[in-house]
Amino acid sequence: MRHDLHAHPELGFQEHRTAALIAEKLGELGLEVHTGIGGTGVVGVLKVGTSSKSIGLRADMDALPIQEQTGLAYASRHPGVFHGCGHDGHMTMLLGAAQYLSRTRRFDGTVNFIFQPAEEGLGGARAMIKDGLFDKCPTDQVYALHNWPDLKAGQAATRPGPIMAAADRFEITVEGRGGHAALPHQTPDALLAASQLVTQLNTIVSRRIPATSSAVLSVTQMHGGHAHNVLPPSVTIVGTVRSFDAVYQDVIEQALREMSAGVALSSGTKITVEYDRYYPATLNHTAEAAEALTAAACVCDAHLAPDPAFTSEDFAFMLQAKPGAYMWLGQGGKTGSQPLHHPKYDFNDEVIPLGLRWHATLAERYLAA
Repeated sequence: MRHDLHAHPELGFQEHRTAALIAEKLGELGLEVHTGIGGTGVVGVLKVGTSSKSIGLRADMDALPIQEQTGLAYASRHPGVFHGCGHDGHMTMLLGAAQYLSRTRRFDGTVNFIFQPAEEGLGGARAMIKDGLFDKCPTDQVYALHNWPDLKAGQAATRPGPIMAAADRFEITVEGRGGHAALPHQTPDALLAASQLVTQLNTIVSRRIPATSSAVLSVTQMHGGHAHNVLPPSVTIVGTVRSFDAVYQDVIEQALREMSAGVALSSGTKITVEYDRYYPATLNHTAEAAEALTAAACVCDAHLAPDPAFTSEDFAFMLQAKPGAYMWLGQGGKTGSQPLHHPKYDFNDEVIPLGLRWHATLAERYLAA
């Protein structure tokens, strides 16, 4: 199953084959199946006994726009699309848990197996919630797991509070008039202004955020110009901001806008800013984080994560709606193991049983008969 999913990756909100396959497998297990939630989302509902208690277990389905370079026999058959973040493994573990729980049925209540589209920057969790996920499938608490190459296989970790960062995206357009490079005095220089702004932006975290707090601002793109002797009429600057505290998220955005306005004034250019806070910080609930660790300790070496990660995760929206927690499952130590989003990354199949058992243990503990 994992290799089949890996060979047929689909981008966010395009997971039609994936969703159909998952719905088919859940149906074969006798689950109540809901499709089309938030676009291509699928939920399998398993009810046992008479208890009104319920738990949600979530896996992400989408792939990345990356050309795979693994050379595997089951490598992606879709050029430029690749399961480079292990979502194929996440789906497999959750399907395995559904198979196990549907056979053993050693619990009293409802398990909602949530297969979510479009985690990679498109907000599939938010789309599912807006489409009535928790109304159609009532859930007391919700959990998710992500493979983590920085941890050894056989280890798991999480923490209460921040576990993944908020993610913001900014796009700044600097407009001059354009002109001959030999006559720079005749036109505001958009490229020079953009360069000055990039330098200033890289001082925001070090000079506006206390050293005891954490944040990252990275400029990742700068576009402008097409000829060696022409001053471009406009330049675009693109980047990301990662943070854990909404107060400092505000500080960074305000500073970015103030610096843009200042450079525009001093350079005679026009600068516009588009700032999108697309994912909030992923904040684990204290009791549920402890329960996630307890369940993990039943199946592997579990420990408290000392620090959160600056990567982001739209499971944050589910944790805003319901109590729950997000867990890292180690997959490192595999020969040739690569980091997430690397073109040679591949999910470590050896950890599938651990993730399967973690999901099942959470359900059986919370819905103890």
